[in-house]
Amino acid sequence: MPVREPGFRLVRLPLVLHTPGMDDAYLDRVLVGGRERREIVIADYDEAWPVRFSAERSRIAAALGDRALRIEHIGSTSVPGLAAKPIVDILVEVARLEDADLARAGYVLRVREDGHRMFRTPELDVHVHVWPSGSPDIASDLAFRDRLRASAEDRAAYEALKRELATRDWEDMNHYADAKGALIREIRARGGYQDTTSDARPRGSHSAK
Repeated sequence: MPVREPGFRLVRLPLVLHTPGMDDAYLDRVLVGGRERREIVIADYDEAWPVRFSAERSRIAAALGDRALRIEHIGSTSVPGLAAKPIVDILVEVARLEDADLARAGYVLRVREDGHRMFRTPELDVHVHVWPSGSPDIASDLAFRDRLRASAEDRAAYEALKRELATRDWEDMNHYADAKGALIREIRARGGYQDTTSDARPRGSHSAK
């Protein structure tokens, strides 16, 4: 159903009836601790989010030293003015995944899959996505963030979709994340990014987007 955002053109939200790309058997293999049913809460933008990122960045840098080749704030909390789940997402680039065991820094491993690890705080309010150098997901996440920062129209469309999806009941938050995939690909394309991934797998329990 079309939604009119004040000050922007008519935005038509994608119709999401099911999420065939999200395979439950795959989730069961890669999610440490199994699937989770949690309420989707979309909060207005909070100036505390970049402050929290800065603190976590220092914590990660202290733990990994020069093994952390890049530490970036990603996801909706990294976009000023954008409503989001109050979970700070962080991208860490390393030469090898084995170089980024963040458990010693107090993070808990949540996702273990080929080419990706996701750690989170025990409070579930910070997700740290670790990718090896050369992973296309690094450029993908940064391109999506940068496009949302630059385009008020795309921010409005994305926020409208998130708020609509948050009204639904999801067996696992990864299904909610998967339902946003089509619009995410459109937004990245408008930013000049050429997609080489399908977004069919989870970005850890609860997407960075």
